[in-house]
Amino acid sequence: QCCAVLCSAGPGQGRPWSAMVTAVFLHPDLGIGGAERLVVDAALALRSRGCRVEIWTAHHDPQHCFSETRPSGGLKVVCAGDWLPRSVLGRGHALFACLRMLYLTCCLVFLSGLEFDMVFCDQVSACIPVLKLCRRPKKVLFYCHFPDQLLTQRSSIFKRLYRLPIDWLEEYTTGLADLIVVNSKFTAGVFKQTFKSLSHLDPDVLYPSLNFAAFDNDPADLSGLVPAQKKFIFLSINRYERKKNLPLAMEALHDLRGRLTSGEWEKVHLVMAGGYDERVLENVEHYKELKELARRLDLSDAVTFIRSFSDTQKISLLHRSTCVLYTPSNEHFGIVPLEAMYTRCPVIAVNSGGPLESVIDRVTGLLCEPSANCFAEAMEKFINIPSLRAQMGEAGRTRVLEKFSSYAFTEQLYQYVCKLTQ
Repeated sequence: QCCAVLCSAGPGQGRPWSAMVTAVFLHPDLGIGGAERLVVDAALALRSRGCRVEIWTAHHDPQHCFSETRPSGGLKVVCAGDWLPRSVLGRGHALFACLRMLYLTCCLVFLSGLEFDMVFCDQVSACIPVLKLCRRPKKVLFYCHFPDQLLTQRSSIFKRLYRLPIDWLEEYTTGLADLIVVNSKFTAGVFKQTFKSLSHLDPDVLYPSLNFAAFDNDPADLSGLVPAQKKFIFLSINRYERKKNLPLAMEALHDLRGRLTSGEWEKVHLVMAGGYDERVLENVEHYKELKELARRLDLSDAVTFIRSFSDTQKISLLHRSTCVLYTPSNEHFGIVPLEAMYTRCPVIAVNSGGPLESVIDRVTGLLCEPSANCFAEAMEKFINIPSLRAQMGEAGRTRVLEKFSSYAFTEQLYQYVCKLTQ
């Protein structure tokens, strides 16, 4: 099987030349995270410019993916290498991610017979040298969500030694890309600080965008998800991972209870909705940890947990919620604040990382220190001033339309493809 993006330019399409361009999207695991959303949106963007799009990945589950990548969704997905392990006894995730990506790329380059001109890859750069081994070396656009070496703890000497060659490989192979783009100015700064040998590079910023049409559907009924009597619904959307600091949302809710009368508290509810994959041990463990935390804080009746929710459920929750609680610190970008603001739902986020570029403090939401007290104080404002939601919601939608439109994303990405292949 093969994976290709066929891109052609005709009169009036903004390209000064005419050529047939075949490109490939390479992604390690096509689940339902923010990185996966960007890959899908990038594929849709190129398709909207008249390109033929396919995606190659080492794992794709039609029951646990974005709707556009299902057999009926319109995007062709080719899967190779899922038989390789993700880890051994819970160890070696980074090493096996590289091996799976290398196998996937070898299948593309040496077995598929596909003729292609350029590749869009992200997350795992170890595949880039293989792409340069082709009879005609391929142009590579590498999208850096965040340096992988910063996403893991080095809690032991063994772990530090194990990561040394992997960290070197990440930096070296990233530098082999013909074009490097990042998801935010924050990530651009971290990129230069982390990859010392690449500090002379200035990666372009390509902000993620939204597929607006997907969020314009009418919201569905939330019966069974949220008790009908709840007036103030706070929503947390993130994968069940410890780095997302999800306990902050429940600790803030616990703090908020002490600030409200019993009558006000009865109208408050928190929904913890997140990506969940039973193959990922951390997802399973952290979900149990959060359930236990809710029990210890006596919040079990005030919190609803949803795992791997559907697009329809997400849209409905965003439309109905008072605001979104976005708890990660130093998040490289974060697509959830954009989704919330587009649906006129304000955001309470930590005042670091990507949200500093997406959320305007006290205009489209509130930026806070990552403490239960600060988040609870912000949540209380939405209860005491009900009009705040509508006011900030309108401002948020306007900001997304102006700065993070799919049109701007599409045109910028398309120009990168033209630059690489002309």
